[in-house]
Amino acid sequence: MIKETYDLASDKEWEGPCTATSHLTGEKVNRFTHIHQSVDGLLKKQRMTRLVCHRVGGCIMRCMGIDVMNALSVITYEMDQALGTDTNQNFLKYLRYWQDNDICANCAQTDTKGDRLKRPHEQADPDLYLRIIESRPDGIVVRGAKLDNTTAPVSDEIIAIPIRFMTEDKATCGIRYHT
Repeated sequence: MIKETYDLASDKEWEGPCTATSHLTGEKVNRFTHIHQSVDGLLKKQRMTRLVCHRVGGCIMRCMGIDVMNALSVITYEMDQALGTDTNQNFLKYLRYWQDNDICANCAQTDTKGDRLKRPHEQADPDLYLRIIESRPDGIVVRGAKLDNTTAPVSDEIIAIPIRFMTEDKATCGIRYHT
């Protein structure tokens, strides 16, 4: 399944739906590493996904990775605008690596949650929710558990995202959640 997403991107017959031009380098990249630059780009990604899924008869296991990368491209830009950070520049460096290496990723979205009657900061075990334990100039260090990472065994990268909105007053063990 995943193999087809690589093979078809290098097949002249499938080049149209399976490749795009990187807005970072101007080079041809696998559409599964491309950030949508327009409605047309998003429609091409959807068309490619349908064509490849139909060809293999099921899930191609790369959609969640590129979907989360597209979300991060917007969120990191908006963070920079609102907070005066350089998070988007870090993201763009990562995206360049992503495109250069034709990365397949998993999106880890579901926290284990523990006692669901309690908020994350009320859990006996703080690792039941993913949280930031350190901020660095080049990114963050997180700790905690994620569940249901179906494509993790066949992914190059795992991108972990928060499951719920966290605020500073909901800190666990004195560790700040970023919003």
